Amino acid sequence: MVSTHANNEGSQEPAPITPGGTYTIQTVSVGCKIYIRRPTPDGGDEERLAEILSIRDKPVNPYASASARRTKTRGGVKEEEEDTLDKPEDKWEYFVHWDQFNKRLDDWVTGSRLVLTRDLEWPRPKPPPGKKAGPGSMQRAPGKAPRSQSLLKKATSNAAAAASPTSASTPGRSAFPSPSPAPSLKRKLTDGEEEEEEEEEIEGDDIDAEGEMDVDGEGDTFELNVNGAPTETPPPLSAFSKEQEIEKLRTSGSMTQSISEIARVKNLNRLQIGKHEVEAWYFSPYPKEYAHLPVLYICEFCLSYFPSPMMLSRHRQRCTLLHPPGNEIYRHQDISFFELDGKRQLTWCRNLSLLSKCFLDHKTLYYDVTPFMYYVMCQRDSTGCHVIGYFSKEKESAENYNVACILTLPQHQRHGYGKVLIEFSYELSKKEGKLGSPEKPLSDLGLLSYRAYWAEVIVELLINTTDELSIDDIAQKTSITHADIMNTCTTLQLFKHYKGQHIICLSEAVLEKHEKVRNKRRRRIYAENLIWKPPVFTRDQLRFY
Repeated sequence: MVSTHANNEGSQEPAPITPGGTYTIQTVSVGCKIYIRRPTPDGGDEERLAEILSIRDKPVNPYASASARRTKTRGGVKEEEEDTLDKPEDKWEYFVHWDQFNKRLDDWVTGSRLVLTRDLEWPRPKPPPGKKAGPGSMQRAPGKAPRSQSLLKKATSNAAAAASPTSASTPGRSAFPSPSPAPSLKRKLTDGEEEEEEEEEIEGDDIDAEGEMDVDGEGDTFELNVNGAPTETPPPLSAFSKEQEIEKLRTSGSMTQSISEIARVKNLNRLQIGKHEVEAWYFSPYPKEYAHLPVLYICEFCLSYFPSPMMLSRHRQRCTLLHPPGNEIYRHQDISFFELDGKRQLTWCRNLSLLSKCFLDHKTLYYDVTPFMYYVMCQRDSTGCHVIGYFSKEKESAENYNVACILTLPQHQRHGYGKVLIEFSYELSKKEGKLGSPEKPLSDLGLLSYRAYWAEVIVELLINTTDELSIDDIAQKTSITHADIMNTCTTLQLFKHYKGQHIICLSEAVLEKHEKVRNKRRRRIYAENLIWKPPVFTRDQLRFY
């Protein structure tokens, strides 16, 4: 029995609904929306709507014994994993996107967690070719699917063959592409991806996939366009709420600009890095034989990866590396920065790119790390220098970007290290005598960090300077580009019209907010502790291919 429910989306046909209790687990296929039990931090569970993105047979861990059992903690709830199946439906696993949750929380769930007693929502049927759109909708070329449906189709194409549990009979089948031998992080698309983008252009304004946000033109969030000129009068400062913006970013979807990255569902479960065990957020092209293991073990010093703790312990007996294999250019208290050349430290930088891709969805993986310099922040203790985060930088950037990719590892987030990385990148720009800006697009967390840093630095400079300052003066003192300064001042509503000219004026709300930020105890970068000269490369050294 299939029914439909009404919706308010104009001429779009309603999604078919199968009432709960009238279908079996074999009925569930890719694209359906179904309620799934999800653990909560308080130790209970909740039934939350989720979309099925992929289906697979439950993988078997070849590195564990048949009786091996492991206890894991997810959301504060301890769960036991066994190689033996407790329930028949647990022989299938479903990769799901939770409704109203960020894409980084997408996860593999067992079949026993599906709530078959509640309604099953089928994918919305596509309109027939040549059918005219209803009032208020966009006209599309005949035969072209909406962008969101097209992305969904691409995202599930690799798993379509194994979509039905009745046809999935081979254990451990994987729909993931072969691993890339030497990845690095870059934002540019390949030629094939550019052609796919052109094919999906529509007349009028372009739209993103459902739940997706374009960083360059952000919609309802703080406007940071490259022109620096606001298109309309900004709302009052009180209307901007950091909590509301974080909530908006939390519930938004993928920020990637690459369709091929959307098409890849998460292939890793958890990573153990030193004494920390963290959840992987996104797909990363580790070798295929390491995919779907309960835990991937990573050496915290050389970043090599191993499928079992025994193999990691054997490696640690031979591994002599206690810090990133580069030059230490900054040290203050227990924080150090190391500079690495991607051409000289090829293997280490490749391993770093693989690791960081687990937590970055907006970058595209390229095979060559040689065009980049890597600046790695570490925390020192008696056992060695532990990686906290890093940023990469092109050796020769035509757009004068001072950061290509920036990341704080999840176990070290919410401790202020992101701002330290950003501040260090601008200290390098000051040494070079250049203005710098991060490469776009930024991740959601990176965007928040950069906005907070720009606002704090600009307001602090204005407070501590008695002389008049122009936009160019601020740029020369902070190494922030004119466009970033203009957009930050516009967001904070610092521009006022006075006697026929625009001036920068600090309001009481801005001063009060800045005082709260300044009172927070956080780490800073001290320029006197930076021992570094800008590297100079010859034409032959910049020839990477």
